[in-house]
Amino acid sequence: MGRILAVAIAALAFAGPAAAGGPKLVMGAAEDAVRQPNVVMAKTQLDLLSLAGLKTVRITSIWSPGLRAPVPGEQNAIDVVADAAALTGTRVIVAVFHRDAATTPLTDGNRDEFAAYAAAIARDNPTIRDFVIGNEPNLNRFWMPQFGPAGENWAASAYLALLIRCYDELKKVSPTVQVIGAAVSPRGGDRPDGIRPTHSPTSFITDLGDFYRLSGRKLPIMDSFAIHPYQDNSSTPPSFAHPLNTTIAIADYDKLVKLLGRAFDGTAQPGSTLPIMYGEFGVETVIPDAKSASYTGIEPASVRPVDNATQAAFYREALAMAFCQPNVKTFLFFHAVDESNLDRWQSGMYYTDGTPKPSLATVAQATRDVRGAVIARCSGLLLSPRAKVVYPRGKSLAKAPLKVKVTCDIDCNYRVRLERYPRGSTTLSTRGKALAGVAKTVSLPPRRIAPGNYRFTVTLTAPVNTGPPTQLVSAPVIRR
Repeated sequence: MGRILAVAIAALAFAGPAAAGGPKLVMGAAEDAVRQPNVVMAKTQLDLLSLAGLKTVRITSIWSPGLRAPVPGEQNAIDVVADAAALTGTRVIVAVFHRDAATTPLTDGNRDEFAAYAAAIARDNPTIRDFVIGNEPNLNRFWMPQFGPAGENWAASAYLALLIRCYDELKKVSPTVQVIGAAVSPRGGDRPDGIRPTHSPTSFITDLGDFYRLSGRKLPIMDSFAIHPYQDNSSTPPSFAHPLNTTIAIADYDKLVKLLGRAFDGTAQPGSTLPIMYGEFGVETVIPDAKSASYTGIEPASVRPVDNATQAAFYREALAMAFCQPNVKTFLFFHAVDESNLDRWQSGMYYTDGTPKPSLATVAQATRDVRGAVIARCSGLLLSPRAKVVYPRGKSLAKAPLKVKVTCDIDCNYRVRLERYPRGSTTLSTRGKALAGVAKTVSLPPRRIAPGNYRFTVTLTAPVNTGPPTQLVSAPVIRR
């Protein structure tokens, strides 16, 4: 337990690529600014996320020893967010964790309370089906003790016990509840005698798997695995990988999948196929003088904040990389709106006063390009558009031009034809492009057609990561 194997790490870094996932990537923000006194104010904050193309929000709820359910004020805060999210079509994820290392749930009694607390939220809010259990349990700031007297990974062992309890209680509420485990920090020291006792995600995942196998459990412990893949500092691009050490950031995806496979494959808990959530990713920006009055405190020198253009480029790059990583199902920015204390996070697309940064437009375009499936070319990803098509009928066939309405699920190139039926000879034809989710009215050449039997055919292809074409054919139509 607690081991670091340099040779194994190097091997993990060169794991082969997997077939990519793509446009179904869920994008949102870890953003407690949406926790507001009423639904109108909460919706205002969610609208800021929507303008960036973010339709998922993660909020936090803090458990304290002795609580088996949120206190009335906390439950009301969650209810307000849930109600506002219903108005904006936003998915809500709740991260349940304790405040600090001093309140770590280490006893059976505390774990029972913690699990009951999470289950109470799920029971009282049936629209909320996604729960993150804990926060960065590989760090001493959030979980103590990290090590046993002989260097054992006590944190992984105790966290496993908590995760099992929460999984079982949440699944009792509903099998549809998604339990998101780990939420680990991207780095740690693995030094029991260090000034700051922490575990790297590499050793934490390995030891979590070992403890799970030793437990003999015949059920899973999580539906998704969360990690906070921050870079070494804000000036480091997302493409910077860590092949020879224990850090795991976005560019270390193959290493992460390999670790999960070694930890859990062959058990009841999926490993190498386990969905992954990038639960927090942020790039801090320099605050311009014109906005400085809205901020307090001092920026730590280690942060190395960047200008808005660099933040925008890094955010687009991070989304493009996640788009090509098949097991990554959710990507959350930390945050959408800056925190006002410079000692905290100024990583939003909005300043703390709610006005947009120049990076907002780039993020909005990037999220649209993810949904359109054009943000990146990915090895192994072959896409075939799906579409809803409305064809002309009845008397409209006598009018020129004929119009076909096409709505593709991703960006698509289309060819629409009117054919003689059953011969298949083309009478009218046109080509063009449509954006994901946007209904496109396609006008065929403005020529009247002779009476007879016809049918429409629509051929769709993805402009990027092009897979087999989609062929759609209407029922036969008669031009009288």
